[in-house]
Amino acid sequence: MAKSKGQHYVKNKELYAEICISLEQDKLTSTAEIMLIKIANHASQKMRYKNPDDRDDCISFAVLDLLRYWRSFNPFYKNAFAYYTEIAKKGFAKGWAALHPKKYKNTMRLDGIASASNNTDGIFSI
Repeated sequence: MAKSKGQHYVKNKELYAEICISLEQDKLTSTAEIMLIKIANHASQKMRYKNPDDRDDCISFAVLDLLRYWRSFNPFYKNAFAYYTEIAKKGFAKGWAALHPKKYKNTMRLDGIASASNNTDGIFSI
């Protein structure tokens, strides 16, 4: 079933209204929670993963960030959907960085741990 134009999985006006109610109550409503989870799940489909577990882990990081930072939304800014989508994207980036830390080419450790490839001990000189 294809979406018709104007049909969205989370509508900005509804999300904005739920977030405003949540901010007044100082507690996230269950409807707002579901909407934030939908945002994270939908954003995960924009990226490709070799391992499906990586996708699940990144979704978890995104949902965690959404639930952690939902209170920082400013109701004066009317586009709640864009705001929370960006938080989800940054959560995905955090998750990916935690799962796959960068390894820089042509660098060596300076913490005194000898690697298997070179049989040296102690701090290295550069």
